Parts: sequence; C-alpha cells; structure tokens
Amino acid sequence: MKSTIEPTRGREEWSFSRSSIKAAVGFAANYGLAIIFVLVLVVFAILRPTTFLTAGNVGNLLTSQSVTALLAFAVMMPLTTGRFDMSVGYHVGLAQVLTVGLQVNSGLPWLAVALIVILIGTFVGAVNGLLVTRLRIDAFIATMGIGSLLYGISNWYTNGEQIPGFDLPESFTALSSSVWHVPLPAIYVLVIGVVLWVVLERLPVGRGLYVIGSNARAAELSGISVANSVTGAFITSGILSSLAGVLLSSILRSGTPSVGPEYLLPAFASSLLGATSIRPGRVNVVGTLLAILILAFSFSGVQQMGAAFYVEYIFNGAILVIAVALSVYAASRRRRAAVAQR
Repeated sequence: MKSTIEPTRGREEWSFSRSSIKAAVGFAANYGLAIIFVLVLVVFAILRPTTFLTAGNVGNLLTSQSVTALLAFAVMMPLTTGRFDMSVGYHVGLAQVLTVGLQVNSGLPWLAVALIVILIGTFVGAVNGLLVTRLRIDAFIATMGIGSLLYGISNWYTNGEQIPGFDLPESFTALSSSVWHVPLPAIYVLVIGVVLWVVLERLPVGRGLYVIGSNARAAELSGISVANSVTGAFITSGILSSLAGVLLSSILRSGTPSVGPEYLLPAFASSLLGATSIRPGRVNVVGTLLAILILAFSFSGVQQMGAAFYVEYIFNGAILVIAVALSVYAASRRRRAAVAQR
C-alpha cells in the first residue's frame, strides 16, 4: 500500500509545483510592467529621497509626459490593425504651431483654433487611411511621406522660426495648469485612456480592430470592413495627434516647428513596450500608460543621479529595440497558446 501511495503523491506534488510555476510565469507576463514600475519608484525613492517623489517632480513628469501619452495612444490605434503611423511626431508639430500661430497672428479665439486643428487632424488621418487601404501603399512609407509633408508645411508656416506666445489668453494657458495639485494634462490623458479602453476592450469595433491585426482575411470573412476600420483607426490617430499638439502649445506657450519629431520615438517605444504586459502580444491602453510611467520615472531618476543629457536618446533607442523584441515574443507566445487551446 505504501509503495502505491507514495508515487501518486509524488506526481501530485510535481503537478502542483508545475502549475504554481506556470501561474507565477503567467502573472509576471501579465503584470510585469506594473511590478517594474513599483520597483523603479522604490529604488529611486531610496536613492534620491528628497527629490524623486516630491509633488513638484511628479507633477512636472505627469505634465510633460501627457503629450507623449496622447501620441502613444495615436500610435497604438493603427497598431491594433498591424499598421504603423509614422506621421504622428510631425503631426503634433504642425498642430502645435497652428494652435499658437492662428491665435497670435490671426487673432482667432482658441476654441475656434482648437476646432480647426482637430478638423485638420481628422483630414490628415483620413488621407493616411485612404493611402493605406485604397491605394495599397505600405503604411510605413505612406505615413512617413505624409509626415515629411506636414513637417514642410510647419516650416513654411513659421518660416522656420519660433512663434512666441506672449499674447496667448489665460484661459488657453490654463489648460496645462493644475487643480488641487493634480495636473490637468494628466486628467485629460486618463479620460481619453478610459474612453479608448472601453472602445478596444468592450465594444465590437475595438475587438474588430484586434481581429484585423491578427488576421485580416479572417476579419473579412467574419463581416468586418477592413478598409473602413483601418481608416477609422488612422482618423483616430490624427485626432489624438491634434489634441496632443493643442496641449503641447499650452504647455510650451510658443510655436516651434522642430519640436514634434522628437516625440515619435518615445511614443512608439511606449506603445510597443505596453504590448508586453496586461494583454501580452497586443497593444493596449493600460500597458501603454504603464510603459510611459516607467520610462518617465526611470529617466527622471537617472537624471537625478547625474546622467548626461544625451543618455535620454540612448535610453529611448534601447527601450524601443527591447520593446519590439519583447512584443514580438509575446505575440508569438499568444499565438502558440491560442493554437494549443484549439
């Protein structure tokens, strides 16, 4: 009797051990970014206790990263369908100079200017979508070309010079202020993030975008209009880029044509790094926000440790490469799991 029970017990213990390890690996894969974010906060709070987690530093980070967050959302939307939008950095630059220029040079009220800029963003997104879906131009090439065109328009409009915003109305500059020590830009990002989360995770249109990204042919056979959905994703990207430009002009209080492209790399890095957690293998809102917070607070901590200014570019470039590698691995792991369950 003893020899019969012990092997059985051993197999049960081994099975329990394997299931525990598998559960731990799954938890780390799903919530790895959240764990890393907590570790970043703890480590730098210990190393720089008087400066890192102060209200001023946290508020500045949330305000400055709000533009990156909106652009990361803009990048994320076409990525759900497997398409790149390389125009977002140049788009935010154009939106920013128009927002300041139309107020300072043309005397238009800022609400009218914001509406004009958003309409332009909608048009740019629609053009990107039509180039990709109707003319069958590769998304990377099409959006890069549009981005270069937007950059040229920005420099033409400003003559390559900065537009100072000395006369901007207080109601406009207040868009980037704080309420009860909470930066308003962070609230905008949170509200937009919740809306996008509901669309992508709870509505059929969002699930359709993910289906297109996984298998466009299967999406067509299930009745999803691939062309319309992809175009809609690019239009959403254009609107978000415009909103980011309006917010950026309120933060900087000037129009600078060269300021937009520098946001492209962090936006892509955040969106792709976010695809490695929460919903491993696909871009998602919560993962993107966590990635932005990790990058922002990590670099802030490194700066406070005395790192040189150029470390930011090395940091963002390395993170982008790592993020792409991890997101590809997560996507392949997700596909293998889906096949195994059939």
